[in-house]
Amino acid sequence: MLPKQPNSYFKYSTMAFQMGAIIALFVWAGIKLDEYLNIESKVFTIILSLLGIFASLYLTLKDLINPKN
Repeated sequence: MLPKQPNSYFKYSTMAFQMGAIIALFVWAGIKLDEYLNIESKVFTIILSLLGIFASLYLTLKDLINPKN
């Protein structure tokens, strides 16, 4: 007997949570890095938040284009 495959709704809703978690983690790291280095212009927050957006989009698009069976 084959294992039960999760439905598409569950798969794509977890992608949204994954994207949110990745972006939040990168933003948090940027804020902490700016605080640690005492930078007032928030350079690392901006850079890491954009990097988090690109990373989450990459992972999502990679899974949409070539879904795992």
